[in-house]
Amino acid sequence: MTEKPCHNGCTDERIRRIYEYLDGALTTEDLEEIHAHLTDCPECAREYNFECVIRSVMKRSCRETAPTELKRSILERIDAQCREHPVA
Repeated sequence: MTEKPCHNGCTDERIRRIYEYLDGALTTEDLEEIHAHLTDCPECAREYNFECVIRSVMKRSCRETAPTELKRSILERIDAQCREHPVA
């Protein structure tokens, strides 16, 4: 499989490294290299910023609590399904 470069010559491997950068899975030297690259490459910086937004939204949504009424409604439906289709 041939890697498709961005307009700055970046490859899918470079993008993969950005995800490792976000995950903190790089050595100090690699972190510095990717940070420098993000400073110089608007396309990779956009990819990085987009992923930061996605991760932020995911973290926030995982901390939110469902409204009590919604929980009650879901539990009532589960109970009704269990009564209609009991497990033998």
